Amino acid sequence: MAAAIGVRSDYTGLDLRRFARRSGDADQVRRLLAVALILDGGSRSEAAKIAGVTLQIVRDWVLRFNEGGPDGLETPKPRGRASILNDEQRARLAEIVEAGPIPAAHGVVR
Repeated sequence: MAAAIGVRSDYTGLDLRRFARRSGDADQVRRLLAVALILDGGSRSEAAKIAGVTLQIVRDWVLRFNEGGPDGLETPKPRGRASILNDEQRARLAEIVEAGPIPAAHGVVR
């Protein structure tokens, strides 16, 4: 069996609990509390059991925490749909909108 991945030590379990108290993201809170338990000397199995996840998920959380600290445990925002317009098309559309309608061409009546 491989050795467990070390957890960064510049935060304490108490620090992570403070972050969890201020967070509005329930999933981030769960991740923070699981890592806080590990930092306080608890086992990863115990953290996985309390968080309701597998050991592999806890391992992934530790990696994310090591890389990004408490912010690394935030729930990622969805990227959304890619724009169908390229930069040139967006610039041209902005010009058209700024210029406004031409009454004779667009049939606009005030």
